[in-house]
Amino acid sequence: MRILLVEDEKGVASFIKKGLEEERYTVDLMTNGEDGLHLALTETYDLLLLDVMLPKVNGFEICKTVRENQIQTPICMLSAKGSVQDKVQGLDYGADDYLTKPFSFEELLARVRALLRRKNETILELQVGNLKLNTQTHRIYVDQNEILLRPKEYAILEYLVRNEGRIISRTQILENIWGYNFDPNTNIVDVHIKSIRKKLSEFSEIDYIRTIRGMGYMIEDLK
Repeated sequence: MRILLVEDEKGVASFIKKGLEEERYTVDLMTNGEDGLHLALTETYDLLLLDVMLPKVNGFEICKTVRENQIQTPICMLSAKGSVQDKVQGLDYGADDYLTKPFSFEELLARVRALLRRKNETILELQVGNLKLNTQTHRIYVDQNEILLRPKEYAILEYLVRNEGRIISRTQILENIWGYNFDPNTNIVDVHIKSIRKKLSEFSEIDYIRTIRGMGYMIEDLK
C-alpha cells in the first residue's frame, strides 16, 4: 500500500513515516503543499495524509483540488486546528477523515487501516492457486505451510498478486514499494524476487512468478 504524507513539521513527519514503514506501508513524504499537490495529481496512491497548515499550498486546498480532478483516493487531514468549523471545512472539501494533533500513532494507524479497508472493499484474503495472502495480518501460506517473508518481499508479492495476470515492470515495483525517490538503476527488485521464489519453492513446485524478458514480472495460476 502506497501512502502520500504531506507534513512540514520534521519531527512529526519522521515519526509518522517511520511508524507506517514499520507496518509495511510505502510512504512518500513531501514537506510543502506545492510538491504534495503535484504528487497527488500525478502519482497513484492508496491514501493521502495531509497536514492543514503547509507552506505554499495548504492541506484544504490540496484536498479540494484533488477532488476537483475526480481523484477518489481516501484523504485524512492532520491538523492542530481542531475546531468544529475546521473539521467541517475539511470534510466539505472532500476529506474522508480528520485527525486532530496531538494524536497517538495507534489511533492514526487504526484510521489508516479503516480507510484502506473501505477503499479495498474489505478484501482480506488474496489467493492464486495454493498461495494465500492475508492482507490484514500479512501472513502468507502455501497450502497449510506459512511462508515468512521480509516486509519488502511481502509488499512485492502482494502487489503482484493484486495484479494477477498483468505484467508489472521493475519501475512500477520500485515506485510502488520503495516510493517516489528510488534509484532506477538498482537491481534490488531482482534480488527480492529471487529471495521470494526461493522461499516459496520450499513448499511448492509451482513457480508462480514469471519473468517476462525485457518487460518485468507477472504472477499467475499455472495449474
